[in-house]
Amino acid sequence: IIPANDSVRLLSAVLERMNYSKLYAAYSRMGRIETSPKRLFKVLVYGFMNGIYSSRKLEQACRRDVNFMYLLGREKAPDHATIARFRSQRLTQIIDDLFAQLVRLLADVGELSLSSVFIDGTKLEANANRYSFVWKKSSQKHEQKLQETMKRELPTLVKAFHLRLYLGETIKVQHLKKLRKRLKTLQHKEGIRLVHGRGQRKSPLQRALEKVEEYLVRQKRYDDYNHSLGDRNSFSKTDRDATFMRMKEDPMKNGQLKPGYNATIAVDAEYIVAARLSQERSDSQTLIPILKELKPLGYTKPVADAGFESEENYTWCEENGQTAFIKPANYEQAKTKTYKSDIGKRENMLYDAASDSYRCHQGHPIRAAYEKKTKSKSGYTIITTVYTCIECAGCPHKAQCIKGTSKTPLEDRNKNLYVSKPFLRQRQEMQDRIQSPQGILLRMNRSIQVEGAFGVLKEDMNFRRFLLRGKVKATTEFLLLCMGYNLNKLHNKIQSARCGSYLHPLKAA
Repeated sequence: IIPANDSVRLLSAVLERMNYSKLYAAYSRMGRIETSPKRLFKVLVYGFMNGIYSSRKLEQACRRDVNFMYLLGREKAPDHATIARFRSQRLTQIIDDLFAQLVRLLADVGELSLSSVFIDGTKLEANANRYSFVWKKSSQKHEQKLQETMKRELPTLVKAFHLRLYLGETIKVQHLKKLRKRLKTLQHKEGIRLVHGRGQRKSPLQRALEKVEEYLVRQKRYDDYNHSLGDRNSFSKTDRDATFMRMKEDPMKNGQLKPGYNATIAVDAEYIVAARLSQERSDSQTLIPILKELKPLGYTKPVADAGFESEENYTWCEENGQTAFIKPANYEQAKTKTYKSDIGKRENMLYDAASDSYRCHQGHPIRAAYEKKTKSKSGYTIITTVYTCIECAGCPHKAQCIKGTSKTPLEDRNKNLYVSKPFLRQRQEMQDRIQSPQGILLRMNRSIQVEGAFGVLKEDMNFRRFLLRGKVKATTEFLLLCMGYNLNKLHNKIQSARCGSYLHPLKAA
């Protein structure tokens, strides 16, 4: 019934070549395995190939679809609970190895160039309630108010019951637990009965106990929030690994933030060779981690768009033998007439290397005043030289040269330039590199291959939102999706006789 060139036969043949020893090791030796883990894995990947992600729909397909029956062999169809348990429990620690095996199989048959790799990221919505947000600033503000209230009221409470308790600058959970324990001891010692309900009069000790209990519950909640937040500014209560981000899909047109993950993929010869989920909203912090994953495969030419540009990324590529092709963030803007005629831009000022100074539009020198050091989120040190002009008073071009909002009046302000010299050198080298014939070819392929891959994942395969909660389970789901994409791409290349092609050629002018 199934045609010889059907994608299900290709999937079965390719996945048969993989080693499943780690997958079988995830099962207990004491239990009985109803459905073969290898066959369950095939069913899951084939479901993702065809846009079937729900465990209940997969169960239905195993009972009705001949292609799924072919993958199961003589085994009976698994129920949705078995499929869901397999995906969320068994695969989570093994999926990285299985995905890496598939990439190595593609490399062994000559389908990957193992030279240039195209990197991009997109935001995918998490399986979390949209209005379940916790904001870091709001949480810290309420915690500070609680601390002030406790510092004001607890000393009076302790003194009223003749207790001794040390309260430091920050009142912690253990301090409140200790105070509650001493109040409980005092209650049992004096034989005070706690009362509740209408018409009952609470004793001062009971009121003190309830107040300490309330403070304890609230402080525990804020400690829990701080632990979940970490370096992030927000998280969702229903999926604490998800961060609130601005999605490309905005049906309300109001810039609403939704809980999600930053999904980054690396594509070579139209195949996804690396994929990872990040809680970072910015793409610039995701480049180095994915390049470290690609290092064992031997890639030396990462190609990325302007969102990945940073001094830290440039420096890492230089130190690790990577010839990067990253479009500068101001590449398109610098071509405009408005940018070229802006007298306040450093790029439109003359630079004198001998005196290490710039000349403004009026001809006044802008000299180096001092250097300042800052650290990126990952700890990379950036040294910035600050240039200052001391002859701005009375300049007729001051309003056009000095821009930005400040509480200081314009007449009292001087022109400042903040310049990272290593970053300027790296950006100029990158500018020359991406304008070379090789750079033009790779940039054109980046927009076709990696953005095309996201187009297929989100539009053709209709994957817009994760079904599983938590970063580990969502990563499992995303890698299954990427494996399904790769097998679909291999099948399409075989059918169209395009195997072994890595780059799309430039069209003749």
